[in-house]
Amino acid sequence: MPKGKPETVPDDGLTTRQRRNRPLLMVHTGAGKGKSTAAFGLALRAWNQGWDIGVFQFVKSAKWRIGEQTVLERLAALHEETGEGGPVEWHKMGSGWSWSRKAGTEEDHAADAAEGWAEIKRRIAAERHQLYVLDEFTYPMKWGWVDTEDVVRTLANRTGRQHVVVTGRHADPRLLEAADLVTEMRQVRHPMEVGQKGQRGIEW
Repeated sequence: MPKGKPETVPDDGLTTRQRRNRPLLMVHTGAGKGKSTAAFGLALRAWNQGWDIGVFQFVKSAKWRIGEQTVLERLAALHEETGEGGPVEWHKMGSGWSWSRKAGTEEDHAADAAEGWAEIKRRIAAERHQLYVLDEFTYPMKWGWVDTEDVVRTLANRTGRQHVVVTGRHADPRLLEAADLVTEMRQVRHPMEVGQKGQRGIEW
C-alpha cells in the first residue's frame, strides 16, 4: 500500500468515503510481545478523536494495574472535567468484573468470562462504544468459556460505527477469517530468554 493507497478497489457499490469509514474488527495475536500494547496505543488515538472507549480485560488479575489503565483513566477524568477527548470505561474480570466485584476462585473464571461477554453483547446491541478493546479475549474462546461461534457472529454483524480490537495468543481461525485486520506478533528475541524479568515502563 504505497503512500497509504489501497492496491485494489473492490466493486462493492460504496463511495471512497463510505469504504474508508467502515468500522473494523481487528485481531492482534501471535507469540510475540506487544499485542495489548498496540491495542492500547489505538485506544489513545481513539480518545484523541473523541471516541467513546470500552476496555475489557479478560485474564489479568484485578490487583494488577498496568500503566495504560492509569493513563486512560486519567484521560477519562480529563474528558469529564474539560470535554477534551472522549469517555473511557475500563473493566477487568479478575475476581469478578468492575461492575460486580466479588471474591472468586479458578472455578469462577468461566462464569465471569461468560458474564463479561454477555455485557459486551448488550453494549454492542446498544451501540454503546465506538471502540471496544477486548484484551486477552482469545483465551476464553480457546478454553471454551465463551462460545466462539457466538462471538464471531456478534462481532461480524454489529451495527453502527463500532470498532473492535481483540488481543491474545492462539486466535481461533474463525475469528481471523471474520477480521478486517490481523496482526501476528512473532517473537524473535526476548529478555526473559536470558533471565531478565519484566521491568517498570516496559511491561507495566
